[in-house]
Amino acid sequence: MKYLRILLIAPVGFVCLGLLTGCTGDDSENRYVGYVEADWVYVAAPQSGWIISSPVTEGDVIVAGQTLFVLDSEQQQAQLAEASGRASQAEAQAQDINQGARPSEVSALEAQLQQAQAGLFRAENERKRILPLVAKGIESASRGDQIEADYKVAVAVVVAAQETIKTAKLAGRDQAKFAAAAAFQAAQSSQAQAQWQLDQRNVRSLIDGRVEELFHQPGEFVAAGAPLAALLASDGLKVRFYVPQAKLSAFSRGQSISVTADGAGSPVTATTTYIADRAEFTPPVIYSAESRGKLVFLVEASLPADSNLNAGMPVDISF
Repeated sequence: MKYLRILLIAPVGFVCLGLLTGCTGDDSENRYVGYVEADWVYVAAPQSGWIISSPVTEGDVIVAGQTLFVLDSEQQQAQLAEASGRASQAEAQAQDINQGARPSEVSALEAQLQQAQAGLFRAENERKRILPLVAKGIESASRGDQIEADYKVAVAVVVAAQETIKTAKLAGRDQAKFAAAAAFQAAQSSQAQAQWQLDQRNVRSLIDGRVEELFHQPGEFVAAGAPLAALLASDGLKVRFYVPQAKLSAFSRGQSISVTADGAGSPVTATTTYIADRAEFTPPVIYSAESRGKLVFLVEASLPADSNLNAGMPVDISF
């Protein structure tokens, strides 16, 4: 039983030592053991609905803007058609108020003016004929007053017809034109919003990368915000390793390190992006000289897009 306990404990001690000095037998002080980790990008449904199709499969390489899922869109298409119709109506009303009366309407008003002018011509001739007779006493004074009144009415009718034509040829008042323009702008905004709602029915990727996992399939109903897929960005891999306290000062953000994996060929150059400000695996107490030697700090470094490494792969790090 004693020998069995030794066999079980020995590999653990070997792994812990490997985190600090490497497991390759190389006794270099600047060599460490770590692993590859992925920063997943989770794509969620912006709206609820039924999944109609999914043109991608797990493992596919994708580009930004590529469609991942298609949701049913009958309601959104109807809303867009309604908004487009209202925008067209508002545009026509805005153009109409800026153009004034139609030619046929102006022609009808001009005909009324001609009729008024003919009435004025008759009233003027009658005035010229009757007033001299009134002055001679042949016609009564009341007859003269009536003729004078008819003449003034005919003049007023002609003036009114002329002003009506001028007003008809003018565009709408400034306030009316402003209101029509504002209504058209609001209708355009509603149309753009309806178009955006329709576009959201195609769930697209915003990054270049690879499809790692699909959580839903066509025929399923998903709620807004529900994760649909996990993506791995082209530069979404990083290496994590631990550095002892005594060696921490040799690392800084932006530093280049060399990453080697079994069977991966030539080393890959990574860039450190994170250095922990707190030690791990040791409780926060006053350390002795011996316990300080056991402190380790987490360091992360981003891998290039063409590293050809996979998440979970153990690697050797050197600098």
